[in-house]
Amino acid sequence: MAEVEKTSTVPARAMVVMAHPDDAEFGVAGTVAKWTAGGSEVIFVLGTSGDKGSDDPEMTSEKLVETREREQLAAAKVLGVKTVEFLRFRDAELIPDLNLRLAITRMIRKYKPDALICQDPTFRWGGQEYINHPDHSAMGEATLAAVFPSARDRLTFPQLLAEGLEPHKVREVFVGMSKESDYWIDITESFSTKLKALAEHKSQIGDWDPEPMLRRWSQDSAAEARFKRFPGADDMDLAESYKYFKLD
Repeated sequence: MAEVEKTSTVPARAMVVMAHPDDAEFGVAGTVAKWTAGGSEVIFVLGTSGDKGSDDPEMTSEKLVETREREQLAAAKVLGVKTVEFLRFRDAELIPDLNLRLAITRMIRKYKPDALICQDPTFRWGGQEYINHPDHSAMGEATLAAVFPSARDRLTFPQLLAEGLEPHKVREVFVGMSKESDYWIDITESFSTKLKALAEHKSQIGDWDPEPMLRRWSQDSAAEARFKRFPGADDMDLAESYKYFKLD
């Protein structure tokens, strides 16, 4: 494997853009906890508030939004994330159109992150037991398009200039849970915080203990990093994996 340039420090400001409450906690919360512990300011942006995620026949979408936003705010607090933006598009109906791209571009220009974590728009299934939620793919597609070129180019979405939101270039992009991973972050020390954050999503977790599954995922990611001779991988017991871009 070719040598990969590693970041020397945690980003000063990072943005995590996900489709649903709990997506960040399942996939990238170990990284988030590590970054906030290192002094990074992290902003969460959620495309939906998960208004379809219940099998309870007595549940309404309105009540579920209140529940899941409350859970996400509690999880963010565990991770050291102080700012959470809910875009409130409808759950299970996300499409990577200009409306979604505009909303994400607005967030990027508003907060001006140095680094951004998003979902992989190319990931559609895993093994024979998992079909990826279409919202995940849509959110990843719209986010990458917002990073490049929409947030960067001054003449794209001129209404944002009227709002006082100047263009911004995101310098680092981490695409999470990708089958083309080429960058790994050691979460051995922050794994317990990841679990605590995920536990706040009580409406989704219920009595299930996700720890064995998440530990196996993290061990597999660390093993992949060692196999690909990623710098520092020999010291990783648990890791989160990314497709990494360092943009000019």
